[in-house]
Order: sequence, then C-alpha cells, then structure tokens
Amino acid sequence: MAARDDKAESDLTAATRPEEPRFTGTEVIALVLSLGWLAAAGAFFMFVPSEPLEGGSAGFDSLRFVMTLMAVFLPVAMIWVAAAAARSARIVREESRRLQVAIDAMRKTYVADRQARGSAVPSQSSVERKLNEIARSAQKTESALATFATSRTAVARPPANPPSPPTAAADDQPTLALGTPVEDSIPPIDRSVLIRALNFPDTDKDEEGFAALRRALRDRKAKLLIQAAQDILTLLSHDGIYMDDMRPDRARPEVWRRFAKGERGRSVAAMGGIRDRSSLALTAGRMREDTIFRDAAHHFLRKFDQMLVEFETDATDEEIDDLAKTRTARAFMLLGRVTGAFD
Repeated sequence: MAARDDKAESDLTAATRPEEPRFTGTEVIALVLSLGWLAAAGAFFMFVPSEPLEGGSAGFDSLRFVMTLMAVFLPVAMIWVAAAAARSARIVREESRRLQVAIDAMRKTYVADRQARGSAVPSQSSVERKLNEIARSAQKTESALATFATSRTAVARPPANPPSPPTAAADDQPTLALGTPVEDSIPPIDRSVLIRALNFPDTDKDEEGFAALRRALRDRKAKLLIQAAQDILTLLSHDGIYMDDMRPDRARPEVWRRFAKGERGRSVAAMGGIRDRSSLALTAGRMREDTIFRDAAHHFLRKFDQMLVEFETDATDEEIDDLAKTRTARAFMLLGRVTGAFD
C-alpha cells in the first residue's frame, strides 16, 4: 500500500513538473531550410544578370526591390511559421500527456485512500459493537433497578390479613409506581458528561469516553439524541464522510445562543461552517435520493435542536464552545447547512 502511494505521488510530481525548453528537430530543420533558401536566393541574384531598365538607365527600381525582398524572405517566414505551429502542437501534446498522468495518479491516490478507509472499518465496527453492548447493559441496568424498586415495595408493605378491598388497592400501588419511567428517577446528566458523550469514544480503549457514553445512555433525552447521532454518523460513513476529517469554521458562542433562541438567517449563518465541497455535495445527494437517510437526518436535527435549547439556558460560553467541537455538533453543522436549517 505504501509503495503504491509513493508511486502515485511520484507520478503526480512528474506530471506536474514543467519540462525544460529545448531546441528540437523541428527548429533544426527550419534553420537548415532557411539557410538553404537564403543561399539559393543569393546565388540566383548573384549569378543571374539583371535586365537594364527601360531607356537604358540603371536607376533604383523600388518595386523590383520590394518584390526581391518578398521573394527572398517570405519563404523563410513561412518556414518559421510552420516550425512554430509544429512546436505549439508538440507542447499541447505534452501538456495533454502530463494532464493524463496527473489524472491517473490522482485516481490511484483516491483508490488507495478508499482502500485505507476500508481497512479502518473493522475498528469502526468494533466501536459500534461496543456501543451496542453498552446500550444493552444500560437496558439490563434499568430492568434491575425496576426489579429492585418492586422488591423494596413488597418488603415495606405490612403483612395483610385476609384479602379485602383496601388490600387490593394497596396491591395496585406497585403497578402505579412501575408506570413511572425509570429515567425520571435519575438525576439530570451533567453538561460536561453530555459533551464528552456526544463526541463519542475515540477508540475502543477510550475508557473515559465509554464511561461518559454509559452515563449519558441512562438519561432518556440524551439517549435519544445519541442514538440519532450514531445512526446519522454511520450513514455518513458509508459515503466516506467522517467528522474527524471536518475542519469547520468556528462560530462564536453567542451565535449558538441566537440559534437556540430561534433566530435564523444571516445572524446565525456562521454555524454552517463546513466548507468541504465534496462532503456537502455527497450529503445533498443522499438527502435527495435516500429516503431513509433523509428521515434519519431530520430526526437527528430535531433532537439536537431540542437539546441545544435546554443546554444553552445554563451553559457557559466555554461549554458551548466545547459542544461545538464534538463530532455530533459537526454532523449538525453539515446537515444544517445542506438542509438550510440556518437560513
């Protein structure tokens, strides 16, 4: 793979390096023909006697002089025009060849890059498997918490005598308690943990990232946003679009606050700081042609917008700036610009 990349780079360098001008065979032939013609014309006018002018005078005839110059130098001029045309044609052919070599080198580099990205898919898949395992463990934890709450309710209830209507009402109480979602009993997630979770783990050994993700998945709203972000990031990766490759223009925290408060237009246009034309074009094409991708994108944009409205209320400028650096926020900026969410 490295040797292939080096070869493609050398081809591209050779193709873009301008060639040194040189005196080719065309110019040599033109020079020889010019000298030969000048020698023949000189010999002709030297050895062929000129006729005397009418009236016997030997005065200067301007018309004959002009015709003589044209007869001598016009063929020379035509020879060098032909030589210049041949040189131009050669230059065009060489430029076409260099352009073709450059295109081939760029194509080889692109294929090598795609293959390198393809080799990185297993690690991405391992991270996704790890995320799924965390989600399953979170569900098991929620089930365990619900079982524990039910057991405590049963132990706390005093022993009952023969069944009676009040006892039946008491028996209905655990069902009422179980009707309350487990997530509502969990305290709100800390903003720093949410920011770390929205950036997702960097590798399968990022213990801090997985810990934050595990904590965020226990929060109902954060869990929905993370699942939506995971879905859209996976769909984007199918087209070779990765948030780590994005270098968006950073918008100031007050711009994010304006957007969270409902402003649209030029005042929040800086949020669409993604400038990668290929990523924008590919994403726009998927939005037009892929219904599943379009639905997932709109769902993700809604969840992120809802989170941002609540997040901005108590967040500091530094926390908003950290949020804007996450992979999830970059996906929001990309999709928001493609869908016109900032207009």
